[in-house]
Amino acid sequence: MTTNKVVLLLSGGFDSSIAGYLLQKKSFEIIPLHFSNTDFAGEESIEKSLLISEKFNWKKMYVIDIADALQTLVDDCKHSYYFVLMKRLMLKLGCEIADLEKAEYIGTGESLGQVSSQTLANISVIEQATRYRVLKPLITFDKEKIIFLTREIKTFDISAGPEVCDLLGPKHPITNANLENILKEEQNLDYGKIISESMGKLDIKLT
Repeated sequence: MTTNKVVLLLSGGFDSSIAGYLLQKKSFEIIPLHFSNTDFAGEESIEKSLLISEKFNWKKMYVIDIADALQTLVDDCKHSYYFVLMKRLMLKLGCEIADLEKAEYIGTGESLGQVSSQTLANISVIEQATRYRVLKPLITFDKEKIIFLTREIKTFDISAGPEVCDLLGPKHPITNANLENILKEEQNLDYGKIISESMGKLDIKLT
């Protein structure tokens, strides 16, 4: 069976680790990419992601600290759009790693309707930020099934703990994003500079 490369957006939490596990079972080669925010969240999410990568024999993990980029989203765009803009930024950076790795796909742990950024409208707008096809093996899973799987493959203890991706997020995020409005917000951003500076913080961790 042909092995295709997938850049997996790996948070260290439950969802993305299961997504990577399921994609690997289908003979995809996993290239984990972790977005850190050490200014607010410290090193814990990096350590979790490294443990997951080691468990599944993913030989290296890309890490990009996006603390400054996330603060720019807060400062320069409507706060209610933060989560959608954040996920679009992550996909754009995922494209950069996919280019480096000559990967065919980007993989995420998204499941439909669990949180505000995962409504059908928001997922559609987020996905249009990438030049690559996005694989979402958990799209129809509920949280109970995901947690069950983490216990079955023994990643629950690694991934357990508070989520830190919401630290800069709004109390009332938009749930029905419109692409035209999101693109208008992104006009406030110097994306060339954001991508360049973020990639300048790229680190590669060997597992």
